[in-house]
Amino acid sequence: MSDGAGDPAESIRECCIRLLARREHSRAELQRKLEARDFPRADIPPVLDALAADNLLSDQRFAEMFARTRSENGQGPLKIRADLQARGVTGADIDRSLELVDDTWFEHCRAAWQRRFGRAPADRREWARQARFLAGRGFGGELVRRVLDAAAGDDDNTDT
Repeated sequence: MSDGAGDPAESIRECCIRLLARREHSRAELQRKLEARDFPRADIPPVLDALAADNLLSDQRFAEMFARTRSENGQGPLKIRADLQARGVTGADIDRSLELVDDTWFEHCRAAWQRRFGRAPADRREWARQARFLAGRGFGGELVRRVLDAAAGDDDNTDT
């Protein structure tokens, strides 16, 4: 993408603006994408610093958007945390983004369970299968147990 003509910093900034116009990115994601486009490595950090100073680049904003979108798509906090870490977001930004949806994890876990199963597990084998599915989506053991116990309680109430 770098054509060698003009100011490399300006070319890097234009590329960043185009990428950020499509969606939020973490600083580390932009760094990797710019390096893949063969921009000079030494010229990238000052441009990213300037974008952050102008509030055009924000790991916190990226983490909040990412956590909200992923939680609405049925992913749990453990998976979201791992995905954010893989994208170079720091622990403090991750913690703040997950706190925003903290009170709704039960509902998100239950919705993921409802979409996939919709019926309480009939036996221990089925309970384990459903629990593995929810754990694979990134929900913790205590949350999975609460959702499956609530499903069993709901199922008991519909039988009477």
